[in-house]
Amino acid sequence: MYLSDSFAKWAATLSFLTNLAAQIYGLTTSPNMKDINDANLSFWSPQPIFIALLFFPLQLFQIVWLYRLFWRNTAPVVQRNVVRQEEIKMLVEYVPYYSLGNFSIAIWMIFWNLSQLKIANIFVLINSSIQLYYIYGLIPPMNKDSASSILTHIISKSLAGIGVIDLLHNSSAAYFRHQTPGVLVRIVTGVCFGALASSSDWIFGSCLVYDLIALSVGQRGMGETSWSNLLTIYAIATAGIVILKNLTSPPYKSYYPNTYEPVRNDEAAT
Repeated sequence: MYLSDSFAKWAATLSFLTNLAAQIYGLTTSPNMKDINDANLSFWSPQPIFIALLFFPLQLFQIVWLYRLFWRNTAPVVQRNVVRQEEIKMLVEYVPYYSLGNFSIAIWMIFWNLSQLKIANIFVLINSSIQLYYIYGLIPPMNKDSASSILTHIISKSLAGIGVIDLLHNSSAAYFRHQTPGVLVRIVTGVCFGALASSSDWIFGSCLVYDLIALSVGQRGMGETSWSNLLTIYAIATAGIVILKNLTSPPYKSYYPNTYEPVRNDEAAT
């Protein structure tokens, strides 16, 4: 999807600020987002502090990513080599998915705090689907020599990781309030996380393990000890799958060709 430079910059920035404002609203209003969570616990409810611990550092990564989105065209024309063009392409191509995801979560927050959980879940589903589609279907391989590539991978895969636990949490709160996990829930959880881990890199794989730990701690706090123990086993197994997969098939490459695109005389003169 092609976006103009100005539209990409401002769409990404506006979506970030909108989502940030929505999160602040969710934390400070009454009832706040945790109050709604505590009133709608279910078998996929995580410990909320784990989400907060992942959310706040991710804001800093996004600010740096947005800075690079604005900064990318300031280099002299003669320095815009092939790799630089690939960096620009990666940044701009992620903007639609990043922006739509941010706007979706901002809208989710409004309905969540209104206790309209089934409506809120629609926007969680949109965001989670978008982020997973991008990291599995569209994102280019990470270039370890490119800060823009590294940042895009960290942000997109972390948001996808949050999207996984958001989808589980919101779906269970909306449709299975105060229910305990049956055999099917236990099987589906293990199979889904195992399948995702088998095709994950270090970043997204770590997020999956983190999700399972958050779920385990949350369920233990609710008194679901056996379910919490099983989730801990799932976390260990998922970590093992991620480690084995990425050691046998390293996911990241370094590629910085020395060739530069030819510079036209009129460009060099500007």
